[in-house]
Amino acid sequence: MRARGDAGFTLLEVLVAFAILSIAVVAVIQGFAQGLRLLKVAGDHQQAMLLADQKLREVVTPVAGGHDEGTDGAFAWERTTAVVDAPDLSRSRATEPWKVYRITVTVRWGEGRPRQVEIAALRASAERPETPGARR
Repeated sequence: MRARGDAGFTLLEVLVAFAILSIAVVAVIQGFAQGLRLLKVAGDHQQAMLLADQKLREVVTPVAGGHDEGTDGAFAWERTTAVVDAPDLSRSRATEPWKVYRITVTVRWGEGRPRQVEIAALRASAERPETPGARR
C-alpha cells in the first residue's frame, strides 16, 4: 500500500511544468507571427514584381531617353529607356534603322525599411522611314 503523501505532484513540479509549457507556447506564437510577417513581405514583393512587369510591357515603341514615373497604391515606380550601343546593326542598310533599347523599371514600397525591385529588358525597334508625301 502507498503512503498518502506519494499520491500526486508537488507544487514545485507543477510550477516547473507550467513554466516549460508557457515557454513553448510563447515560442510557437512568435513563430506564427514571424511567418505572417514573411507572408506579407512575400506578397508585397510579388505585387511589386507584377507592377514592374506591367510597366515594362506598356512600352510599345521605345523612345531614347524616355523617363516615366508614378504611383500605384503603396508602390512608387520609375521607368527609364536608353539606347544600347549595338555596332553590328550599323553594318548594313537593312539593319541601320534598328536600335536596341534597354528598358528599366524600379518599384519602391514600404516605410521605415523601404524595399525595391528592379527589372530590365532589351527591346529592338526599327525607326519608321519617312514616306514622301505622307501627312503627319
